Amino acid sequence: MKRIFLFMAAAAAAMAVSAQSHVDRQRAAAAADVVYYELGGNKYTPEQVDSINRIVAEYYFDQFRGFQDPEAPYFMFMSKDSQLAMGIGGLVRMRGWYDVGYMTKSNGFSPYLITMDPAQRTSRDRLGVSPSGTGLFFRVIGRNKMLGHYQLYIEGNFNGYDHVGFQLKKAYATIGDVTVGYASSTFGDPAAQPPVIDAQGANNKISNTTVLLRYMHTFRSGWTAAVSVENPTTAVATDGVSTEAASTVCPDGAAFVQYAWGPTSHVRLSGIVRSVGYRDLISERTHRRAGWGVLLSATGHPADPLTVYATLNYGRGTSSMGGDLICGAYDLLPDVADPGHMYAPASLGWNLGLQYNFRPDIFASASFSQTRLYAREGTAGSEYKYGLWACANLFWNLTPRIQAGVEFDWGLRCNVDGYARSARRVGAMCQFTF
Repeated sequence: MKRIFLFMAAAAAAMAVSAQSHVDRQRAAAAADVVYYELGGNKYTPEQVDSINRIVAEYYFDQFRGFQDPEAPYFMFMSKDSQLAMGIGGLVRMRGWYDVGYMTKSNGFSPYLITMDPAQRTSRDRLGVSPSGTGLFFRVIGRNKMLGHYQLYIEGNFNGYDHVGFQLKKAYATIGDVTVGYASSTFGDPAAQPPVIDAQGANNKISNTTVLLRYMHTFRSGWTAAVSVENPTTAVATDGVSTEAASTVCPDGAAFVQYAWGPTSHVRLSGIVRSVGYRDLISERTHRRAGWGVLLSATGHPADPLTVYATLNYGRGTSSMGGDLICGAYDLLPDVADPGHMYAPASLGWNLGLQYNFRPDIFASASFSQTRLYAREGTAGSEYKYGLWACANLFWNLTPRIQAGVEFDWGLRCNVDGYARSARRVGAMCQFTF
């Protein structure tokens, strides 16, 4: 554990060498590829053009924007005074893959879901294709003398029922430094996750979206701080005989502090505290266990064409917030030695990714991550102990709005009894953003 923290500190120091990179230039190209429509018919002044450019840039300086999130909309409607912008956009994304060896049990490549039963020989290979991830979004950004900066955002993806049903992904409003609505949890850092084609990504990825109330402020010196109260989502391994789930009575509390030295370079420390409840059916009493987690994350450019991504998370009772463990119910586990009682097991995850841009529009990346669950003695041998995940990919932005890529994924699941199996996947993707 100590070595991992030292490695993260060294990686963060190396990232600070260069603040500008090919990544920044590719992002600038997408931001410039926008068509403006004025609501009023008058020609923009140079001052209004500068204001428009600042508004478009705000699509990209989102503290919770990940690689797979859509670009700024191609079509934007501006008010006559250029103080209000309305954008309607989306993306069409098609993924295809072929599982070689023992496949996972879902469209997303997750080591947790690797087929572990030796008798399931028919599950060795599988061809799949899905339009999931195709989505639409609507955003309004403006400035008001009384309210200051404000924005409204709604996003939905076609990844619901049967992977084609429309499903709400985000819906929130921001006024000044305050955000309220359905948004990415403060305990997370999507920008520190490496680029991937597969929908699942690194198996330690924190990716929780919830209803929240957040205050976030960015200081001129490059520091950003945030604190929020969030609606909790928990997963408890009750059996309905000696234990059962209990209702939620307390919101989660999350916060982070971040230092940034460029539009795509930062280091962040996040934390969360929560209460996870269950009912002891033997004594007929309700108990609540304290959960907490910390996340150290960073991304930066030690050289112009090179980008480093790194995350390290540890906690108890936070397994339902993303990664491999979200596939199970590991916020609380039954205490084998004390029937009717449950405990919050510790979990550890880390990820390291490297991206190399041959040009601003062509780049390759490689990533490796691990998630480990620390269950108590007596846990069933077939239970998950740890998972490993790795990927290598190549992306080509044919235009600022069209992207294609190929990827190889590898994963391994190891159970408590030491039995392990691996799986491999070859995937491809093509998407168009508008």
